[in-house]
Amino acid sequence: METVASRLQDIYRELSRTVSGLRFGAPVTHVYNPLDYARAPVAAYLDRANTGIGALFLGMNPGPWGMAQTGVPFGTVSLVRDWMGIDEVVDKPTDEHPKRPVRGFACEREEVSGARFWGWARDRFGTADRFFERFFVANYCPLVFMEASGRNRTPDKLAADERRRLFRLCDRALAEVVDVLRPEQVIGVGRFAEDRARAVLAGKGLRIGRVLHPSPASPAANRGWQEQAEAQLAEQGVL
Repeated sequence: METVASRLQDIYRELSRTVSGLRFGAPVTHVYNPLDYARAPVAAYLDRANTGIGALFLGMNPGPWGMAQTGVPFGTVSLVRDWMGIDEVVDKPTDEHPKRPVRGFACEREEVSGARFWGWARDRFGTADRFFERFFVANYCPLVFMEASGRNRTPDKLAADERRRLFRLCDRALAEVVDVLRPEQVIGVGRFAEDRARAVLAGKGLRIGRVLHPSPASPAANRGWQEQAEAQLAEQGVL
């Protein structure tokens, strides 16, 4: 019998397979695919998903200290392990960057974006079960891109032909995930995610909005992200 989790696993298994066949040129030197090497925590996270939810939060792609370590979008270790109760074995990417090691749940560095996002969810809803009854979080792109220096490179900064090939696969997966979850709204975490949601989901009758990205690189996010996110979500009828 098919479940929400099994349907999502099929979608992400196919996405993982197809994006693994892509090649990226300079300045990208290393590409991580947590859907592949973090399969166990990914499966545990997808078990949290429900259909008919109030909103799907959509991020851009994994961060080196979040999903790259735990397989969970914005998944800073402490909150994935201690709040969600997910603590699974994580393997190594095929070509590991020496400055961006994958230590899985032994990683001691927190991802600030993840600490802010999931910290808000914990503070707002108390338990992970209460959050996942109404919401789910996914990333548009499953890959981490790094330059020789170890610097993170986001999908919007890839070469045009690389973006086209990648976005075609990610677009299809996003549409399929939305068909499974049937959210009332899709909330882009940042402008990029909102723009992709609008492009992919046009005509589906979904409300699409945006919340400020919690990245520490954003001066606005550093001025009380939780309070601003609460106000934005309330204005859009999410809360």
